[in-house]
Amino acid sequence: MSTLHLIPIFFFSLLGTASYLEVIKPISCTKSPNLRCLEVEREALLRFKDNLTDPSGRLFSWVGDDCCNWIGVGCDNSTGNVIKLDLRNPFSPFNYYDVEPDLDFSNEEMEAYNKSCLGGKISSSLLDLKHLSYFDLSLNNFDGINIPKVLGSLESLMYLNLSFSLFVGVIPPHLWNLSRLQYLDLNSFSFPINSYNFSSQRLEVGSHEWVDGFPSLKYLGMNFVNLEKVPNWFHAVNMLPSLRELHLAGCGLVSLPHSVSSINFTLLSVLDLSYNHFNSFIPHWLSNVSGLSTIKLESSLLRGAIPVGLGHLTKLRDLNLGDNNLIGKIPNSFANLCNLQALYLYSNNINGEITEFVDSLSQCSNNSSEDGNLSSLRELHLFGNQMNGTIPKSIGKLSMLVSLGLNENSWEGVLTEAHFQNLTRLKSLMLSTNVNAKGALVLDVKQEWVPPFKLKMIYLKKVQIGPNFPTWLKTQNQLNFLVLNNAGISDTIPLGLWKSCPNVTHWSLSRNKLHGQVPYFQFHPLASYFDLCYNNLEGPLPLFHSNLSVIYLGNNKFFGPFPKNISELLPKLSWLDLSSNSITGRIPHAIGMLKELNGLILGNNSLSGKLPHSMRHMSSLNVLSLPQNHLEGELPSFLRNYRNLKSLDLGENKFSGKLPAWMGESSPYLLRLSLRSNLFHGDIPQQLCLLSNLQILDLAHNNFSGAIPQCLGNLSNDGYGEMYNGEQMLLVSKGREYMYNDLVLNLVYSIDLSSNKLSGEIPVNITSLLRLINLNLSMNYITGRIPKKIGNLHMLETLDLSMNELYGPIPESLSSLTFLSNLNLSFNNFSGKIPHGNQLQTLSDSSIYKGNSLLCGPPLSNKCSEDEIKSGVTPNGSNRGANENGRAGIESFSLYISMTTGFIVGFWGVCGTLIIKTSWRQAYFRSFDNLKDKIIVLVMVKIVRLLRKVKSERS
Repeated sequence: MSTLHLIPIFFFSLLGTASYLEVIKPISCTKSPNLRCLEVEREALLRFKDNLTDPSGRLFSWVGDDCCNWIGVGCDNSTGNVIKLDLRNPFSPFNYYDVEPDLDFSNEEMEAYNKSCLGGKISSSLLDLKHLSYFDLSLNNFDGINIPKVLGSLESLMYLNLSFSLFVGVIPPHLWNLSRLQYLDLNSFSFPINSYNFSSQRLEVGSHEWVDGFPSLKYLGMNFVNLEKVPNWFHAVNMLPSLRELHLAGCGLVSLPHSVSSINFTLLSVLDLSYNHFNSFIPHWLSNVSGLSTIKLESSLLRGAIPVGLGHLTKLRDLNLGDNNLIGKIPNSFANLCNLQALYLYSNNINGEITEFVDSLSQCSNNSSEDGNLSSLRELHLFGNQMNGTIPKSIGKLSMLVSLGLNENSWEGVLTEAHFQNLTRLKSLMLSTNVNAKGALVLDVKQEWVPPFKLKMIYLKKVQIGPNFPTWLKTQNQLNFLVLNNAGISDTIPLGLWKSCPNVTHWSLSRNKLHGQVPYFQFHPLASYFDLCYNNLEGPLPLFHSNLSVIYLGNNKFFGPFPKNISELLPKLSWLDLSSNSITGRIPHAIGMLKELNGLILGNNSLSGKLPHSMRHMSSLNVLSLPQNHLEGELPSFLRNYRNLKSLDLGENKFSGKLPAWMGESSPYLLRLSLRSNLFHGDIPQQLCLLSNLQILDLAHNNFSGAIPQCLGNLSNDGYGEMYNGEQMLLVSKGREYMYNDLVLNLVYSIDLSSNKLSGEIPVNITSLLRLINLNLSMNYITGRIPKKIGNLHMLETLDLSMNELYGPIPESLSSLTFLSNLNLSFNNFSGKIPHGNQLQTLSDSSIYKGNSLLCGPPLSNKCSEDEIKSGVTPNGSNRGANENGRAGIESFSLYISMTTGFIVGFWGVCGTLIIKTSWRQAYFRSFDNLKDKIIVLVMVKIVRLLRKVKSERS
């Protein structure tokens, strides 16, 4: 499961785990027929209402004299004073308690939520509510205003909740004066459907004495509030003796003390420090807070082993250490955690087997478990680790399990019915093995097996369940998420499959050996995702009418024309992958009607013609991938409308013309650009350097000329790009073509300008691209020297500068490239000694330097003279020209043929005549003897003159 899947789980855990939501109850506020609210407080509430926006009319009841009967208002039944204002947004477009809640709200849900939000301003009239002790404005939208100072003067407040309401800026210090507060929630995280980004628009604390004034505080919720200006945060929190829940997730905290002399918050039950940047070990003092029931430290850069002491916190119900850098095994002491309900250790480096851990939990005694079950465990997520061995049958005894995530480990062995025998409550099952697994994980159950569970989610990847389609799947009629990837199924798709699972919204059957045609399907109206890629399916494209938004059919044997009515068949389409099939004809005009399309992948087909002009409307595209077709024409100007484009691949087509300057100006977020193997010509425009996020630039095998832009060093150096499911790109690396898929594309930094007509020198600032792993400038007319700082490219794996006109010495810094595994400097004019040491010693193939006659030293056979060792080159480049015959393979071959023919003709034209004609032969050798005598006389005269000169100088 990816990190993106975890965001909803984390988000709704924030909403659903506040066990102290009603821990602070004001004194009795039941309605009394004999009491009416005070006039001054009624007027204060009306002025408060007048300053609010209420698009849905939630406050419609705020009329009349008796404010105690207004919705959201509570009064003391003995005095009539207003003591409670509960204006929490009641709208909920989702179920908080879904196994995996979905944040992908529909437009209707977003509109309904926005209308239900209160907004506007907070009136100072609240000061007239002298007895107000409970105030809740959570889940509303105050559109980025500051928390009003007036709230810091409501001295009777015991409960204050402003969470998820888009307040921003510095929290007013007056708020810390509310000494009676027992519950404070200022969670600064915002709904995805709001306009403000929580990472940049959120609350922050500017004072160092932020919680010193809260002696009675029991609940402190400040998730995603910026606490970077509070370095002593732990000391302040440790001074809250009544604290029971502490939520400081995503606060920018960097310090977490490893040891503490004394712990004052001994009543602490819930601790959430997730999404911070501690970069430290899990502190040992945690094991001394014996009352802890919830510990959340996910995604906080924690390292080291899991402390054994955590296994002695017998009240622990929820432990989340996921997405860190933890190592070692699950401690044996975890056998004591019989009350544990949720364990998250996903995405770490934890190794070893789980047999002992699962066996111990399955044997928890009834006395240890408060609810009388053998184990209380409901959520177990160990995915994304280095665990190995077999999955024990005792896992079937964890009868309370609702969600089991063991995917992305190195499991092996056989799973049978016994592994699932008592898992009657199971709703989510995630199993997979990774590429490092020594053996296979096999699910071997009888054909007639009826599972004891009714799953909502099945995720089985690289688990062998084939060769036949599993019949037990038909019993899972509550499914809404199905993944059976790389499961060894070599069967046809059963005719009744779609009907047997009518509620599935996410279908993925990729990387099997499914064959035959796809049976007609009519999915559930809410179905959105359909993936059949990497199979052997055939027939016409199965683009039947549906509400699907994501379709992957790539790498099959589908054939026929691209459907002309695609916009009618799939009106909600946002992603379409039909790559590596046998689709013919032109891209239809109707494609432009899909205005919400984010990804279009049609590579490796037989499409022809020009791109339809209707595509100008597809401004929402993130990925446009059309390589390996027969498309033609110049780059259409409507591409400049694609402001959100992240990846453009038009390689191996027949596109022509010049590369327009607007290419670098119109798509500022472009990460990957491939135009290789087309018919483009002219200069590479300087504006291309404006693509400051570009990680892959591939213009190879065209007719580009002129100099390489000097500004190429401005390209991306920051982090890693985005990855899009189904995206792939053909790149040349290490002398071979590789098809990079979506899992690694975001890690690749590459520049390939090979096989063009480029001239000039290698840009010096190209050495500032520190993440570059592939640089190929071969088969051009590039001159000058290799930049001396080439060694700065410490991530470089491939460097190909062959078949150019480069000269001078090979820089010594090249030897510092420790990742370099493919180097080609052949057929240039390099001279001097070849650097040695480090990685270069492993590159011992002499062909790397072939065609550079003035190079010397290993791995070449010619040894270096003393002068070459010292200097290696003539400053003016006079050593150039020795290898001008080394241009390219075809040119070299032609040159060799010409030289051989000339030699044969010249040799036999002269020597053949001398052999046949005696008079010519005698005259030739006689003249040769005369010439020899003249040379000897001349040399002797020079020697005599030199001796005389030396003698005269001595005298």
